[in-house]
Amino acid sequence: MAKKSDNAYWRMGGITVSAVEDYLYCMLPPRDEVLAEIEAEAAKRKIPIVGPAVARILHQLALMIGAKTVFEMGSAVGYSTIWWARAVGEGGRVIYTDGNPKNANEARSYFQRAGVSDRITIKTGDALELLSEQKQEFDIIFNDVDKDDYPRVLRLALPKLRKGGLFVTDNVLWSGKVAQKNPDKTTKAILEFNRLLYGSSELFTTILPIRDGVAVAVKK
Repeated sequence: MAKKSDNAYWRMGGITVSAVEDYLYCMLPPRDEVLAEIEAEAAKRKIPIVGPAVARILHQLALMIGAKTVFEMGSAVGYSTIWWARAVGEGGRVIYTDGNPKNANEARSYFQRAGVSDRITIKTGDALELLSEQKQEFDIIFNDVDKDDYPRVLRLALPKLRKGGLFVTDNVLWSGKVAQKNPDKTTKAILEFNRLLYGSSELFTTILPIRDGVAVAVKK
């Protein structure tokens, strides 16, 4: 079993009963050297990564639909990108996006060490603009940008997703704030996004209450 990481920034908390969350993380197999290093750096520097429990879900979803193309919106230092890249396998393609060139440079180093750099295209800039420029449809679009932009992301993503493809979004429960009274501006954006997801005639959506909430929507 992997060691428990009670203070890891990526653990978030606020969704699952803490004892159950401890159990889930303790059950996870150890990660390799590169992933473990990113987890440690994320915990130390408060870098937003999905963490290993959610990353395994992302990897599994890609395997389940035989995904070969992934567009990742908001990649930070590339932790989840590595999981996607390993899932799509040789010949697959993952597009990394982040607005910070320093994040992209750090991620590039991790990709090389993880042996997946040949499967990843690195793009820096606004993820929404970068997605809108794409001419192809993707098997998976992963949304992890600024939460205020979530409703707009949905409108942009749907035309870029193939039928049977997955639109996956992190942080949709927002540390439980979605259930609180008098939500702030960011929480309102997430609430609107979740309503749009479930109300879309083009998507079949489920929210998984793990870590900070992961929405998985398949395009009909």
